[in-house]
Amino acid sequence: MPFRKTDSKGLYLEVFPNGSKLWRYKFRIAGKEKRMALGAWPDISLADARKRRDVARLKVLDGNDPTLERKRAKRLARMNAGNSFKSVAEDFIKVRMENSGKAPATIRKARWYVSLLVPSIGARPINDIEPIEVLEALKKIERKGHRESANRTRALASRVFRHGIVCALCKSDPAAHLGDALASPVVTHRAAILDPIKFGQLLRDIDEYTGTPLVRIAMQILPHIMTRPGEMRLGKWSEIDWGQKIWNIPAERTKLRRLHAVPLSEQVMLLLRELHCHTGGFEKMFPAQQSHLKYMSENSINQALRRMGYGPDLVTAHGFRSTASTFLNESGKWHPDAIERSLAHGDSNAIRGIYNRGNYWDERVQMAQWWSDYLDELRSGRKIVIGDFAKG
Repeated sequence: MPFRKTDSKGLYLEVFPNGSKLWRYKFRIAGKEKRMALGAWPDISLADARKRRDVARLKVLDGNDPTLERKRAKRLARMNAGNSFKSVAEDFIKVRMENSGKAPATIRKARWYVSLLVPSIGARPINDIEPIEVLEALKKIERKGHRESANRTRALASRVFRHGIVCALCKSDPAAHLGDALASPVVTHRAAILDPIKFGQLLRDIDEYTGTPLVRIAMQILPHIMTRPGEMRLGKWSEIDWGQKIWNIPAERTKLRRLHAVPLSEQVMLLLRELHCHTGGFEKMFPAQQSHLKYMSENSINQALRRMGYGPDLVTAHGFRSTASTFLNESGKWHPDAIERSLAHGDSNAIRGIYNRGNYWDERVQMAQWWSDYLDELRSGRKIVIGDFAKG
């Protein structure tokens, strides 16, 4: 049986049969005797135990029960742990992004932005976070030269706080007005060749590329189809409708989260048949060189362009889209909306986007073939300048 060694003013040391010792404070409140644990000896010395007793004793003299205050503090700590910025951010990503079908890449980026804030405010109860705390966390990112990341992280944090407001976990968004306190990101445009003669030389250089056949064919196809590099690189053979000459890119792989049908010209069909000779036995159209179970690296095309002598300030894989958009618009032959549909762009005018439901399919089919024919003319070395477009 345990026994006690008393000190004074209700403090005693309880000694257990196994040798452990625990400081306790005995007091009466509302006529009822109660006990409060103050910590184990020798971790808590006699002097420390007396200090803790004195703090609790003052609360009792004021008519407060220190054991109830301790229980409330523990409940608050548990509640705050579940309402930390990190936990609310995780709930936001799950409810507002994963359940809404956002692209895996978008979700990974959101988690990365949250990870930048976790060291500073991740464990803080979301309702207690002040604007200065968020700003200090963002300034750490900015001081590393990552201006755009700082601004995007602020935007993501603001969405997390607004999610917390909706869930009644916080009352305000301390990140809402911090944008003016951050340096504006340096705007960089994806490099693209907008001179027809120079682009023709690039097409010839691509044909002469001596690297892996898959990368060469990818570089040959991409200028024709006007998709984003990732939409092409992650393609599967099941998406190709050989009879209708259409590449159906599923919604989950597009930026606008909607199916994007790409009309395929005769030139692209020939390139796909060549590609099929290399990877037709696999699910993936552009598998990795080491394993057909993985996709070709997202940097493969840009690295190939660099090896060919085209620096990042001159051209990028994504820049092929800018080239197509510029040349097609300046040709004057095609409706701007047909071009935008081919590029899988959203409509910048919200009202116009609601009513403009046509996908210009017939015109897009004609445009795809015309565009491939024009690329062939550039490749052949025919000196066509922008002014010649409307005459073709």
